[in-house]
Amino acid sequence: MKDEIKRAFVENKTAILVSIAILVISLILGYFYEGYLYSYLNPSVEDLTQKVQSGVLKVTFENIFLNNFRIICQMFIFGAFFCYSSLMLAFNGLFAGYYIASSDDFFTVLMYIIPHGIFEFSSCILACAAGFVLFNYIYKFIKELIKGDGDSISEKLGNSFDKSYDKLKQAVILFAISVILMVIAGIIEVYLTVPIAQFIFSIFG
Repeated sequence: MKDEIKRAFVENKTAILVSIAILVISLILGYFYEGYLYSYLNPSVEDLTQKVQSGVLKVTFENIFLNNFRIICQMFIFGAFFCYSSLMLAFNGLFAGYYIASSDDFFTVLMYIIPHGIFEFSSCILACAAGFVLFNYIYKFIKELIKGDGDSISEKLGNSFDKSYDKLKQAVILFAISVILMVIAGIIEVYLTVPIAQFIFSIFG
């Protein structure tokens, strides 16, 4: 299994690097173009803040994980549709960059984001990359199917699946690791982010 995981990362390095680039660029754009994005993203920020403050949205591991799990599932599944997952990752990057830029205290916000954000952003990157690999699998499957190796439809489907199966397996492996990282992110966000931030604040006064 260890070798399969290594292969999934090595053979899909380009997909992972592209996902990293999408997130980093969108974060930067969200931060520096905060003024232009205000009318589009501020209503979402205010709605989220109001739900948390009113108790409608409770900051529990279950709520946070299920919400984030839904997002990475969408990134993975929608990757099958012309790599639509890249747009979802870019939007999340823009939103995070905007949120940081619109905050009153840059340092405080970073301290509350970084502990779980390291795992959450890594999870989103892998989910997006897994979506790219899923698209690659579908492309290879259709390509092999068109070649028509086999005498019957079932044989052609079987041969196409066998020749493209590696990519499907690698997509699932990357997504599974993405889920694990999101579980870790949820645990840190709920139980450790505040203590870590307060400890750092106490050091820097």
